Amino acid sequence: MADPPPAHSLRLQKFLHAGPARHLGRLSNLRLGIVKVFIVTPENPGGTSGNSITATRWAGILRALGHEVALGTEWQDQKCNLLVALHARRSYSSIDRFRTAYADHAVIVALTGTDLYHDLQVSHEARRSLVLATRIIALQNLAGAELDANDRDKLRIVYQSAKPPGQTERPRDDCFEVSVLAHLRDVKDPLRAASASTALPSQSRIAIHHAGKAMDPKWKALAVEESRINPRYHWLGEQTHEQAIRLLARSRLTVLSSLMEGGSSTIAEAVVCGVPILCSKISGNAGMLGPDYPGFFPVEGTAELTALLRRAESDANFLLTLRSAMEVFRSRFTPEREAESWMKLLQELA
Repeated sequence: MADPPPAHSLRLQKFLHAGPARHLGRLSNLRLGIVKVFIVTPENPGGTSGNSITATRWAGILRALGHEVALGTEWQDQKCNLLVALHARRSYSSIDRFRTAYADHAVIVALTGTDLYHDLQVSHEARRSLVLATRIIALQNLAGAELDANDRDKLRIVYQSAKPPGQTERPRDDCFEVSVLAHLRDVKDPLRAASASTALPSQSRIAIHHAGKAMDPKWKALAVEESRINPRYHWLGEQTHEQAIRLLARSRLTVLSSLMEGGSSTIAEAVVCGVPILCSKISGNAGMLGPDYPGFFPVEGTAELTALLRRAESDANFLLTLRSAMEVFRSRFTPEREAESWMKLLQELA
């Protein structure tokens, strides 16, 4: 007799779309219950940016739920009955044209960190995208504080899921490896861990290994120079997603120092890999880990991050405390939870 499918597969199967068309009947142009979805992402699908990774993962989830999905950097009259747009401001032209062409079709707008904590305050296009949206997605539970009452009524939280790497490595014995997974751009404050490491005592074995693409020549020059003058810091450049997750999974600690986040995939990945994380205390991070997470440090808080790095290296109980504080959120970031969130959202639109 064949072995029964694993429990997680059974949990996912119950969310797969297998019912008649009436379940999603108010999304027009259905064919045998299949929704044609077009996902707009500002960056090219298949890249290593957060938006690209999210769009690709959502496409996989929606296909697993039985629907047809296409992706692109803008909507150009592709036939679909549901538009999913990442980034309210940068995807505004697609949202506006789609809504003009199909007034009765559904539009889901997914909010990024720059949407929530900058663009909605200054950009008419970002705000207009939310007016045009049928539903709004955020990736963490404090996002609603940035929206007005009408937009909050449309808001649904879809936590990003993550999985450990297919191949894992043992933590390195020759150093206390601290990973940083962040592309080099201003909003990520990407060299904060490197700066904090310069004040560590000489006996410290901490080494900062940073995976991320330099988004402009300025940041490339800064990372190269920091690698030259700081023996604790090693910039690895752009890595594939699998390479980056393997780095994270073998690390003893990871650092996320962003100035703003809509909902960091690094947090989800650290939680499911069981790797303690130190991160800036911003709404996007607190919305994923809770406001009392013990691994927070102030934005641009170099001295505070140095102190936390020293404590993490020298105090095994502190690492256990961080892991325990993260573990309670593990179920929040499972593929089954994310698939369920999408299924419920589609059912609402029906």
